[in-house]
Amino acid sequence: MSKSFDDIISKAGSGTLKKLSVAVAQDDAVLEAVKIAKERGIADAVLVGDEAQIREIAASIHMNLNDFEIVNEPDVAAAALKAVELVHNKQADILLKGYLDTKLFLKSVLNKEVGLRTGKMMSHVCVFEIEGIDRLLFFTDVAFNTYPTLEEKVHIIENTVEVAKACGIECPKVAPLCAVEVVNPKMQPTVDAQALTEMCERGEIKGCQVYGPLSMDLAIDEEAARHKKVDNPVAGHADVLLFPNIDAGNITYKILIRTAKVKNGNVLLGAAAPVILTSRSDDVETKVNSIAFAAVISKAITN
Repeated sequence: MSKSFDDIISKAGSGTLKKLSVAVAQDDAVLEAVKIAKERGIADAVLVGDEAQIREIAASIHMNLNDFEIVNEPDVAAAALKAVELVHNKQADILLKGYLDTKLFLKSVLNKEVGLRTGKMMSHVCVFEIEGIDRLLFFTDVAFNTYPTLEEKVHIIENTVEVAKACGIECPKVAPLCAVEVVNPKMQPTVDAQALTEMCERGEIKGCQVYGPLSMDLAIDEEAARHKKVDNPVAGHADVLLFPNIDAGNITYKILIRTAKVKNGNVLLGAAAPVILTSRSDDVETKVNSIAFAAVISKAITN
């Protein structure tokens, strides 16, 4: 079971090397991450974008482009679509967002002719390695779905459980997070959490354990759960933290990355292949971690 990004990177580097398709690759941090991923045996890449700009940036970071295929497409929209098409046609395994607007990137991902639609709901997962916690934590959904319904939360859980299993967690423990750990009809997230727990008990959500509502402390802190006498295997040991909405998730995510000693990686799930949707402001380490995370997911999909 992967307990750190060192474990994920090691897992990504074993077996067949996966290939990235980089949409609009002319970005310093993106190319630096791709270079490191190649050097560490995490993933190969095809670079789609303005070749002149790619070469200029590569020279500044001492990146040998002889190791990479380049598809010259100066137009941003066309480059995004071409990168998606490479994954659609199985010429690459993972899609990585480069220097372009997220809206345009996702428009290409969802293109009816060459996009990566599967009919499944798409959702975002961020995996965190946090100092003082003995396991990886999977945060969802902190960036894509805004105010998911009960049905949508079921699909988000299913997507996230699949990737947690890819990281070696045999039966992921899922905590639907709320402000309180008791059901309150006036607080819809607590009602949803109870419903999700009951659905899992009935076998409608498979391959994991779901228990909630749980507050954040009761989900991840065994001592807090014991103190409040919450007796359930998920309490204090959650792997997957299901946030009630994007506000709670995104605020928690940004507080962690700005104030705590953490490592993280992000992937968009539910498409025909893993989609790396990092922010342009994410540092190189986060991009490398995201590439490794996506490679592990891709290996699990194809096995």
